[in-house]
Amino acid sequence: MQNYIMERVEEVANYIIETGSTLRDTANVFMISKSTAHTDMTIRLPQIDTEKYDKVREVLDKNLAERHIRGGQSTQLKYSHH
Repeated sequence: MQNYIMERVEEVANYIIETGSTLRDTANVFMISKSTAHTDMTIRLPQIDTEKYDKVREVLDKNLAERHIRGGQSTQLKYSHH
């Protein structure tokens, strides 16, 4: 794996751990595709740092579990302005 990829994976992982950000929001911040962010966190990160992967996995699992709640809040907000 090339150095710039390893550095990006580390930066993205640190960002997710620190902010609790979703993959989609993180991808936008780092100007990478959501697919690249997902690949970095689920395939590349475990090869680089398993402890950091476990922390990222906790955040991603939490975000996945809360996804339906955020969607409902967005819908509620959308229709409350009408």
